[in-house]
Amino acid sequence: MGVAGYIAPRHLKAIKNSGNNLIASIDPFDSVGLLDSYFPDSSYFTQFELFDRHLSKQISSGRGVDYLSVCTPDYLHDAHIRYGLKIGADVITEKPMVLNPKNLDQLLAAEADSGHKIYTILQLRYHEKMLALKKEMENGSGNKIHDVELTYITSRGSWFLTSWKGDPRKSGGIATNIGIHFYDMFQWIFGDIKRNVVHIKCYDRVAGYLEFERARVRYFLSINSDTLPENIKQKGQRIYRSINVDGNEIDFTDGFADLHTESYMHIIKGEGFGVKEARPSIEIVHDIQNSEPIGLKGDYHPFAKLPLSTHPFGW
Repeated sequence: MGVAGYIAPRHLKAIKNSGNNLIASIDPFDSVGLLDSYFPDSSYFTQFELFDRHLSKQISSGRGVDYLSVCTPDYLHDAHIRYGLKIGADVITEKPMVLNPKNLDQLLAAEADSGHKIYTILQLRYHEKMLALKKEMENGSGNKIHDVELTYITSRGSWFLTSWKGDPRKSGGIATNIGIHFYDMFQWIFGDIKRNVVHIKCYDRVAGYLEFERARVRYFLSINSDTLPENIKQKGQRIYRSINVDGNEIDFTDGFADLHTESYMHIIKGEGFGVKEARPSIEIVHDIQNSEPIGLKGDYHPFAKLPLSTHPFGW
């Protein structure tokens, strides 16, 4: 579901590379020619009713549906996960699994009633640099509290604000839309969250401070190219990723290409990440989205001092 979306090609590749077959897909936007590169014979629909009828016939014929992959806008994930369970499939959903953590208990109940599983994509847990960092923290840090700084700027054009991604009610805001996998990675490596402070938050950026059991994290996330460091702008680059741990830079620019395939391979073996693993990062981003920024007080990320810009639509 959501086969014309930004993230769908990674799922198509993962389905094919993990040796599986795409029976059918749906998206109201019909620019789906990419299907020819992966599953040219699969059925495609723009209307849910026809998609549902097709899958019902598939199921009634005894062939069944093993997995439903959900790549739809964030605010629809909950409903589409429930649909997958209803038709007797395990569900693979993009993050966030849901926007509001209170819905997770309801999904656990639906999962138990259906006898099927809900999995989510937490791909940074398979990134070799993050695996190495986790191992290092577990083996050599003892009770040390680490100082961490995350800077992630991924430039987006004006289309972003017009789309559902620019509406916090549908996307959960910047922290959820571009940052949730980082927050998952931090709690996975450094333990439970103890404190969550938001310094700056607006339509194109969010900056704050997170305290975990074994780390103090200052973060800055932005979709505005004006916030890129000058040396990055001069290179003509529009993305900047940086994680600094105790003064040591971790370069994780590479290694993302096949992480969705890696995720699918683990899910098929029954080793994927479910509701329990998804909960901590969903709670973190939900708290960020519903917190009032305190401004430049306390331990804030240096990029938080950058001038704020006015929303082009006056929101």
